[in-house]
Amino acid sequence: MNFDLNNDGGLSIKKFELMLTSNRIGFFDSDEFDEIIEHYLEEGKMALARKAIQLGISQHPTSVNLKLFKAEIYIFDNQFPQAEQLLQELFEMEPQHPEIYIQKANIFSKTERHDQAIELLKKALDLTLDHADVYNLIGMEFLFLDDYSNAKVNFMKCLELDDTDDSALYNIIYCFDFLEEHQQAIDFLHLYLDKNPYSEVAWHQIGKQYFDLKMYEKALSAFEFALISDDQFIGAYLEKGKVLEKLGRYNEAIENYQITLTLDDPTSFAYLRLGKCFEKLGVDDKAVAYYNQCVQEDPLLDKGWLALVHFYTNRLDYQNALDYIEQATDIDADNALYWTKYADINTQLNFIEEAEYGYRRALELGNYELSTWIKRADLLLHLGEIDSAVSTLASGLDFYPEEVALEYRLAGLYFKKGAILQGSIHLQNSLKINTKQIAILEELFPIEYQLPEVQQLLKRLNS
Repeated sequence: MNFDLNNDGGLSIKKFELMLTSNRIGFFDSDEFDEIIEHYLEEGKMALARKAIQLGISQHPTSVNLKLFKAEIYIFDNQFPQAEQLLQELFEMEPQHPEIYIQKANIFSKTERHDQAIELLKKALDLTLDHADVYNLIGMEFLFLDDYSNAKVNFMKCLELDDTDDSALYNIIYCFDFLEEHQQAIDFLHLYLDKNPYSEVAWHQIGKQYFDLKMYEKALSAFEFALISDDQFIGAYLEKGKVLEKLGRYNEAIENYQITLTLDDPTSFAYLRLGKCFEKLGVDDKAVAYYNQCVQEDPLLDKGWLALVHFYTNRLDYQNALDYIEQATDIDADNALYWTKYADINTQLNFIEEAEYGYRRALELGNYELSTWIKRADLLLHLGEIDSAVSTLASGLDFYPEEVALEYRLAGLYFKKGAILQGSIHLQNSLKINTKQIAILEELFPIEYQLPEVQQLLKRLNS
């Protein structure tokens, strides 16, 4: 609720704030306190809301509404016992007040008792005149329960009562998306657009559904209708740009992304997409310039740094790629993908120790891809760190228990260590899984491949 300082609500707020600055206590009726408190709660000015509630109750100690605001503050502060006690007192005073049920449901929701919250909200529906808000609250509780079908039904009821409620519309489409009901979402949005043909949100959402279905021409038309409805709609320009990229119309995509830069503060996403378009067009200097603007705008956006890294690695310019990936790791040292790229680039530059360190960091940060285990083990072998290579491959087998590429390497490493029995066990495991990949052992461990024990196993297999 927005208060104009020329209306009664706005004057009450102005009078209240003047009272605070003058340290003089003024009198307000309970309705004025309601307006003042609601204003501060909507603005997120909790300290002022608390002051207004305290003064309001001191002046109107029997006001149920003011005490409900106090209960709301208790809940906001996670003081649930105090809130429950106050709500029980209010229930005894006015058992048919819907807000008592709503606030009690809020406590259940915050303490993850969502089924009980829903039951209370259904009771509130029978008592309130504001059904749309309560349906919205019920929908949210079903979302917490991951019950997207029932959540969708309640958000739809909310939208039926208030077809201007864009948040309900977004939530309905969110449920359709989660349920992967793209065609049903499109059908629903068409029905909604029959009644609200100039809803830019609906056109935008239907465009995204067509995009997900790879129906790019229809998606493009939908985003264009969204822009007819609101030519300042930044999201529609961005989505239209993405569709134009898919259609290979990079110059038109660029135009749409550039429009967004003039409508509001530039976004890292727009800079990134502009860089991608110029790279596709072969305009390398502009591509790099926009990628750099992307990481300057949002240094934590890994897609920006990776775009720069890929740009240079695709051109075999590994030194520039290394410079950028090092900047990225300086900013976010816990990004496993950065360390994988760091290791790959150092491998290309033949910086073996740095590459091994990169793969080690990637593994420590949870990158358990098969290639990461293998690449680190091969580098450790190159460095002569046999025990560490064995340990790495053994850990890899925990994630990929029958992966022949790991087994052959372990066999070779154990043979290299002189552990013939363990090497033979892993070699037998390898041969049981896939005999054709014996080349792994022959290429990585040519000396060990010639050992009598190895040759005997191979002859036995072929006999």
